[in-house]
Amino acid sequence: MTTVRSNSGRRIQDWDPEDEKFWERGGKHIARRNLILSVFSEHIGFSVWSIWSVLVLYLSPEIGLGFGPGEKFLLVVTPTLVGAALRLPYSYAVTRFGGRNWTVFSSVILLVPTLLALYFVQRPGTPLWVFMAIGATAGVGGGTFASSMTNIAGFFPQRHQGWALGLNAGGGNLGVAVVQLVGLLVIATAGSTHPSYVAAVYLPLIVLASLLAALGMDNIEANRPEPGILRQAAANRHTWWISLLYVGTFGSFIGYGFAFGLVLQHQFGSTPLEAAGYTFLGPLLGSLSRPAGGWMADRWGGARITFWNFLAMAAGAGVLLVASSRNSFPLFVAGFTVLFVLSGIGNGSTYKMIPAVLAGEAEAAVTAGHDATSAFARARRLSGAVIGIAGAVGALGGVAVNLAFRAAYGGAGGTGEPAFVGFLGFYALCVAATRIVYLQRERPRAGAAGDAHRTAQAGRTTEATRV
Repeated sequence: MTTVRSNSGRRIQDWDPEDEKFWERGGKHIARRNLILSVFSEHIGFSVWSIWSVLVLYLSPEIGLGFGPGEKFLLVVTPTLVGAALRLPYSYAVTRFGGRNWTVFSSVILLVPTLLALYFVQRPGTPLWVFMAIGATAGVGGGTFASSMTNIAGFFPQRHQGWALGLNAGGGNLGVAVVQLVGLLVIATAGSTHPSYVAAVYLPLIVLASLLAALGMDNIEANRPEPGILRQAAANRHTWWISLLYVGTFGSFIGYGFAFGLVLQHQFGSTPLEAAGYTFLGPLLGSLSRPAGGWMADRWGGARITFWNFLAMAAGAGVLLVASSRNSFPLFVAGFTVLFVLSGIGNGSTYKMIPAVLAGEAEAAVTAGHDATSAFARARRLSGAVIGIAGAVGALGGVAVNLAFRAAYGGAGGTGEPAFVGFLGFYALCVAATRIVYLQRERPRAGAAGDAHRTAQAGRTTEATRV
């Protein structure tokens, strides 16, 4: 049993969301209040994390910041890398400091990258290393996803965690699309010489998110991770196979989200306004399609959906190659938009594989003579740890995507075709890995099928709690 404390630290009540009477008596109202405020805070965090995907569209000789394609791609790589590295420590911080306390801190600290960006984009001649340092501080926005999901999982009973975590995740991912909409509105109304306006929009929102978290959220004494559980997860081969698949799904989503505007500028010579007019659509649809991937995985199996999804992503990369060779802007945008949608579906289906795979290992242990209760309990504990590692590694895929684009567009007259060939090859590798390692595992097994199903159901509720 956990304990909810008021914002002053006074004990309010014993917190037991699994108790139906307690939940209906008022627990659900506390949980939903914390969920709403968590979604808002995490959404702002994602927007700040991806703000440089918009700001780089403004950097030009016209405002005294004439960086080349390779330098601009470095600017979007930096926050992606830092955000990925912060996922695991942010997840742990909630169990150490409390959900409310850490949400307040993680919201307030967003002022640092936002204020720095606002100031230095107005200073002609600022060197690249300064902007890279500022981009690194924006990586703290990527960590908010992990801490937010870990916190919210503790407020809801297992029967509602899937819905709550899905809403929390979707609200955060939408920050990538919304910041690009803000950039579009600024360019459309004030022109392409005022990047500071984008940062200025978020300053009052960050303050508001911090105040609302301080006034309206609660701390719970969450159970700390079992000692050594991360080490056990790291020793499990499935952790790294699933991490590979998540590099292909979430890595594609976040990498394309950060780079799409720059790609349009350098592939087709799009103006900042033209680029911004298209960049928000893909992340928006990719965020909305993630729950669909989870639903399809529930219905037809995670490995099966992931397998066909990667086949479709490989085909999408092929479409980009054709569009690039023909210099077809409509086909290029359509191909990228489809890839965003597919990356969202793959995010959902890949994560749904984790509890099923670990339940399969538990079945094997039971068949070998081990105790069923302890075997399936271990599978549930490992699920959260595997999710955490896969989430951190998967985010590094966004770094790889932007480095690939940097290499492709770095030279004079460079095109994205080498990068698209690389993406196609990687998706083909994921198709093979899914087929060889996992697809056969989804055939029903006798005996422990009911236990495996129950474990998978419980495992789903942990989705992204440490990612």
